[in-house]
Amino acid sequence: MGESHFRDAAMHLRRHAPIWENRARACDRMRSEHVHRAEVGPIGTEGDENLVERALSAPKGDLRDFEQLILRHQDRILVNCRVLTGSPDDAQDLAQEVFVKAYFGLKRFERRASFGSWVGRIKVNHCLNFIRKRKRQHFVDVEDPAAEASPELQVEASAERDLDATSTRERIRAVLDLMPETLRLPLVMRDLDEMSYKEISGTLGIGLSAAKMRIKRGREEFRRLYGEKREPAA
Repeated sequence: MGESHFRDAAMHLRRHAPIWENRARACDRMRSEHVHRAEVGPIGTEGDENLVERALSAPKGDLRDFEQLILRHQDRILVNCRVLTGSPDDAQDLAQEVFVKAYFGLKRFERRASFGSWVGRIKVNHCLNFIRKRKRQHFVDVEDPAAEASPELQVEASAERDLDATSTRERIRAVLDLMPETLRLPLVMRDLDEMSYKEISGTLGIGLSAAKMRIKRGREEFRRLYGEKREPAA
């Protein structure tokens, strides 16, 4: 299917992102215990720009408009935190922390991009910081021949054998979990978050050519793993 294979899969993930946490519970964690529990309006009836404007001008402690933004974007942020970090156990907390950062940084939102793109950048940086703290290591330059033997660039054969996804969404996630972070992160940033090569290069602190190389290799690895696991067992 060529290089568009992962992009097609990424579109499937975006369309069918699961709700990882009950919506009301997600909002409750953002509310102050002193904030009135007023019902928010139906999702999707008003543009993000208007909600951002009202959230900025709302009285202190009134999070109702920002909660609408959370409800609108939380599924995508949750599934992306899960995919970027490969950690379903941490995804919910990471997504919640992303929205907390977005709330307190809303006054710095310059609106040169959409709110969704802006909070997506916060998510990427937050997940990268989480990964760096978890691994306490730097990214490996995949153009360095010595990196070929690095354990983080290897996929365990037993893990590949254990992959038996029962649906497209599960198979996509399972394949991404098998991929090393050095390939998975730039691939997801490019094809799921739709970041430019320049943005990926700057975010990861690598050269532009290295970013392109990782994405190319990531697509090839994704296509190989996905194709193998799509074939029925003999």
